[in-house]
Amino acid sequence: MTGPDLAALRPRLPSPVQEVADGRFARHGVRLLLKRDDLIHPDLVGNKWRKLAPNLAAAAGRTIVTFGGAYSNHLRATAAAGRLLGLPTVGVVRGQELADRPLNPSLARCVADGMRLHFVDRSTYRRVHEPATLAAVLHAADAVGAHVVPEGGSNSAAVRGCRALGEELRGRADVVALACGTGGTLAGLAAGLGDGQRAVGVPVLRGGFLGAAVRELQREAFGAPRGEWRLDERFHFGGYARVPPELDAFARDFEHRHGLPVERLYVAKLLYGLVALADEGAFPRGTTVAAVVTGRPFP
Repeated sequence: MTGPDLAALRPRLPSPVQEVADGRFARHGVRLLLKRDDLIHPDLVGNKWRKLAPNLAAAAGRTIVTFGGAYSNHLRATAAAGRLLGLPTVGVVRGQELADRPLNPSLARCVADGMRLHFVDRSTYRRVHEPATLAAVLHAADAVGAHVVPEGGSNSAAVRGCRALGEELRGRADVVALACGTGGTLAGLAAGLGDGQRAVGVPVLRGGFLGAAVRELQREAFGAPRGEWRLDERFHFGGYARVPPELDAFARDFEHRHGLPVERLYVAKLLYGLVALADEGAFPRGTTVAAVVTGRPFP
């Protein structure tokens, strides 16, 4: 069975790099670049394209099953890919209690794009990495034999796909920073950077688990650790989907300064963290920092 023709989706690669003049960085002698992965594709935005494309090819026309919460960007991107390529998709959604409620705009978009939703209780969802639990979920979802993509799209194929992001930034910046959910983009990005470059990940979830996840993803994808990277765990603002007034005000100010719509759950936390790091003197004068814009606001 042959895979879908991904070239038909016409991704914009490499994504553009945009320098922005921001006094909060300039006063410390730091240049700020934006790696506009949000412009890769209108429906498969940013790192979602980079992680999904290898999995779409590996699916070779089979149904794709993947996982996420009620506001998952990854579920929406997978549903959109299925619509555009004519592939059936199933989204396993965390939270059985959501099954009897009206769909929120994010899940409604998934359904509109043809994704069949299967809701599971949170206890089962936490165990879907276990083979027996996964098999039971696939059976209940009538998706036995489907190509399984984990939550957030982070598997070894996705990590290898994200290596191109680092390669596109070789020689462009000293530090490359991005917001992280499941760690796959950071794992691939760091592997693609050149000598003397380093990556900084800003987790958007609490828990301190991401470092081990990134190391394991690199081991699965490349057989060993690759590249120089670190995490700064201070800017999650209480966890995923938490957008307190301070963060929202920061994002609105950044939008006003630079005319760039700022996605709140990931990109705003990244940019806020970079401003804080610059103020702390984390970047020596003369440093060029590239911030990866991995998404845009929805709806």
